[in-house]
Parts: sequence; C-alpha cells; structure tokens
Amino acid sequence: MNPVLIVGCGYVGQRLARQLRAEGGAVTGLVRSDAGVAGLREADIAPLQLDLDQPLPADAIPAAGRDLYYFAPPPPEGDGDPRLARVLEQLRPGNLPRRIVYISTSGVYGDSGGDWIDESFPPNPGTPRGRRRLAAEQALQAWSEQTGIAVVILRVPGIYGPGKLPLERIRQGLPILREEDCPYTNRIQVDDLIAACRAAMERGEPGAAYNVADGHPSTMADYFARIARAAGLPPPPTVTREEAPEKLSRGMQAFMNESKRLDNRRLREELGVELKYPELEAGLAACLQEMQ
Repeated sequence: MNPVLIVGCGYVGQRLARQLRAEGGAVTGLVRSDAGVAGLREADIAPLQLDLDQPLPADAIPAAGRDLYYFAPPPPEGDGDPRLARVLEQLRPGNLPRRIVYISTSGVYGDSGGDWIDESFPPNPGTPRGRRRLAAEQALQAWSEQTGIAVVILRVPGIYGPGKLPLERIRQGLPILREEDCPYTNRIQVDDLIAACRAAMERGEPGAAYNVADGHPSTMADYFARIARAAGLPPPPTVTREEAPEKLSRGMQAFMNESKRLDNRRLREELGVELKYPELEAGLAACLQEMQ
C-alpha cells in the first residue's frame, strides 16, 4: 500500500485514515487546529499542522510518491481557491504525489430544473461556493497537464453519516421548507463516499469527474422527515417559500434555488463502486446504530 497524505483531514478524512490504518497503511493527515492534531494522534494518524490561509514554508508538505487525497474546502470568500494554490506550489518535481483525488461539489453544475444529469452536463455554478469549487477543479486540471500526474475529481452532494445528521436542529424544532416548495437534493453516506475515494485512487480515469451520490434524490423536507422518524423525533415544522426569507437561515435558503438529480452510473459502472447504502433508510439505521 502506498503511503497516503490527506489534505484537510476532518470528518471524511479521519474516517478514511482510520480505515487505511486498520489495513496497515501509513497515513499523514494535514490539519490546521490543535484539536485536529489531537484527534489524529488519538487515532494513530501522523499529523501535519499547517494553516493553508498563510504562506507555507518551503518543503512543508511531503508528497513524493504518496496517494494524495485533497479534502480541504476553499475559503468562504473570493473567486478562487488560494489554499489549493499554496499546496500545488509545493508539488513540484522531486515532490510529486503518485495521484490526486479531489472532493469537489455537485454545486458546480448549478441548476438543472430538477432534470437527471450526468458528468457531461456543462458546469454552470450559480453560487459563489460553486464557482470557487469549479475554479479549484480547473486549477487542478491545469496542474495535472503541466506535471503529468493524474487527478480524479469527485463531485459530491450532501454528506451524511454517524455524527453528521441534523438531529439537534430537529430537536430544536427549527423549520424547513415544505415538501411542495422543495427542489430535488442529492446525498451520499460517508462510507460510500470513502469507497468512491479509494476506487478513484486505484482506478479512476485520469482527468475524469464522477458524480458521487446514492442515486435516490429526494427533497430536503423528505430527508429531514425520514431522519426524524428514524430517530423517534417529531417531524420539523415547515414554511412556505414566501415565508422562507424570514424563517430559514441563509444556509437553508441556499438549497432553495437549485434542483437537480445526479446520475451515478459512471460511479457504479466505470469505477465499480457497489454502494452499501443506496437507500436512505439503511444508511440512517447504520448511522444511528454506530452513534449508540
């Protein structure tokens, strides 16, 4: 097994790292905070503490020959991704990784009016976050062309998993948009995302992008209602689209303006990923069981 570097070793990265360590792999996780370092050490993962919002020292990132998973998000403001640019500046001849797998977002597609879309759908991000992610994808593709190192992009929607469910929000009785006003949204269970990451590292087509979704899109209202039911909680109250600007957070409102259904055939047929949780009920049951 090749040594692994995970840039942005948070929720998904630590779960991947633990899996690789259990198989005897050598894993380094790049994090920013002291708490992140402590979490990695507790899991027997070698920590590398750097702030990607600051200039990096020369040779700060040891990447030579490693499988590099890049999970760090862009900054919350701006048009590009200076964090990624700082990392790529370190990846020069003599310090080139074997391959990079990058977690992007399905937000790069923008709105398809609820239509099913595959990876041939032209990116047209409608949010600043989506535009930053598309800029990062393009920067990685340009770097790959210059270096000859393969990059594989995973376009990922909402991630759910143990400890990453909106249970507290539901307990607080915070409202969500009513079913008839909701656009389509997509999701993936964290362990299926990790399986996709590993498959992309092993056999993803260089330069390719893959939709990573469970293939069963629904609405945010349906998602919250099913989580509440699985956890034995009352369903959250709902509001109309007209009421939303006053009663929903900006984060929740961001889901109102884009509707799409992600086709995951390339994930299943080309990458050969057999989803463990294609249905939400099974994924939620596994999450709640692990959390107990």
